[in-house]
Amino acid sequence: MNISSPNASPLYRTVHNTPTDVWNDSCSPRELEYAISNGAVGATTNPSIVLGVLKKEFEAWKGRLRQLVAENPTATEDVIAWRLIEEMGLRGAEMLLPVFERERRLKGRLSMQTNPVNYMDFSQLVEQAVHFDRLAPNIQVKIPATAAGIVAIEEATRRGVNINATVSFTLPQAIAVAEAVERGLDRRAKDGHDVSGMRPVCTLMIGRLDDWLKVVAKREGITITPGHLDWGGIAVFKKAYGLFKARGYRARPLAAAYRHHMHWSELIGGDVVLTIPYEWQVLFNKSDIEVKPRIQDPVDPVIVDELYRKFGEFRRAYDEDGLSIAEFDRYGATVRTLRSFIEAYRELTAVVRDTMLPPP
Repeated sequence: MNISSPNASPLYRTVHNTPTDVWNDSCSPRELEYAISNGAVGATTNPSIVLGVLKKEFEAWKGRLRQLVAENPTATEDVIAWRLIEEMGLRGAEMLLPVFERERRLKGRLSMQTNPVNYMDFSQLVEQAVHFDRLAPNIQVKIPATAAGIVAIEEATRRGVNINATVSFTLPQAIAVAEAVERGLDRRAKDGHDVSGMRPVCTLMIGRLDDWLKVVAKREGITITPGHLDWGGIAVFKKAYGLFKARGYRARPLAAAYRHHMHWSELIGGDVVLTIPYEWQVLFNKSDIEVKPRIQDPVDPVIVDELYRKFGEFRRAYDEDGLSIAEFDRYGATVRTLRSFIEAYRELTAVVRDTMLPPP
């Protein structure tokens, strides 16, 4: 397809006319097929995504789930759940393999997330990251930007794992991830390994930061100009992108948790990744929003000033020294997201349990 053709979708033009990459925010084969046809060069999963795919496509997976239970008669529900998660991820990785080969192994990866219950356990995060990395040549591994996760990100990177830092919302987390990746890459290169083909990314869950600020506004009775709370995540992301470029960090910023079109349109043109849910891709592709670079356009200073004055939680997210690494685990958006990921994982194991022990 001619990328300048009016028939090319907005997301296709985003990928092919700018340095910006689009990923599919799901491992669903149907959704990933649509995304790849519209220019996507990667995909991602997490416990909530895997659970959602299983619920929407249970008829396609229930036979395999029963087979896994039969093939592993002594396995726990957690073991079966992870076998299922890995199979879902590997199916997506296989669909992306042509992209991976076409892009000379620099794109076309499927992100697979480590167990969210291990967010405080450095060794478990590293062990699972290395395991995932060995499952297929185009696996990227998601490790949370918690205090233990920052240590794990450095060590997993040293071992050659392409990292996607997740459960990350703030500039302090993004900088800590970038520095950990740099240390890991430097250590790996010092050990004699080629790191030129590694493509780590650092997620900023911009929509979840906005969600948290809205919770704070309601809880504390903060009156704010309508619409301004939709800009907090974008402001943090743009500031992080500028610092990443100025400092030469090798990790690329990745925007996740979409809530409106500005989480795409305002970030076009950056050397970044946008991981977009299928439903939002369809909406964006039907829109008449002009595809043009906006990443360098600053967020209105009036908006940033109001957020900064009224929300201590925004200051903690926006200032480079707003959080210490020891405080990452207790930041509101982190707590809310870890809880939701763990709950989704527990619900997933409950689905497996119902297959292993059907209700009487």
